[in-house]
Amino acid sequence: MNPVYELDTQEYNLKLAEALKKIDEFKEPEWVAFVKSSPAKERPIEDVDFWYKRSASILRQIYKKKIVGVNRLRTKYGSKKDRGFQPEKFVKAGGKIIRTILQQSDQAGFTELAKDVKGVRDKKPGRQLTQKGKEFMEDIK
Repeated sequence: MNPVYELDTQEYNLKLAEALKKIDEFKEPEWVAFVKSSPAKERPIEDVDFWYKRSASILRQIYKKKIVGVNRLRTKYGSKKDRGFQPEKFVKAGGKIIRTILQQSDQAGFTELAKDVKGVRDKKPGRQLTQKGKEFMEDIK
C-alpha cells in the first residue's frame, strides 16, 4: 500500500508539510513574506505555512510525474491574471520560489538532476526523486 496515492491529496500534502518542517534543509527564507507567488496575484502570500505546503506539493508532483522541471511547475502553479476590462489571461507562476524549493530538496538528498533522458541533449531535463526521497515520502502516514 502506497500512502502517496492511497490518502487524499490535500490530507497527504499537509502531513508531508508537517514532516518537512522537521528537516533542517527546508527553511523558509526571509524574503517569502514580501513576494507574490505569481504575477497574476495582487497581494503577497499570507499563509504562515505556505513554504512547507508548496514544498510538499512540488515533491508530490515529482513523485507522480517522475521527472519535472521548473518550467512545468511554473505552468502548474500559474493562474489567470485579472486585466480589468480585458479578458483574463493565463500567467505562469514565478520561478524563484520553485527553484529555491528544488535546491533545498537537492541539499536534503530528496531530488537530483535527471541524467540521460531519451530525446533531450545538452539540456537539464529536470529533477527526479532519489531513493531517499521516495522512502521519505512513502513513510508518511
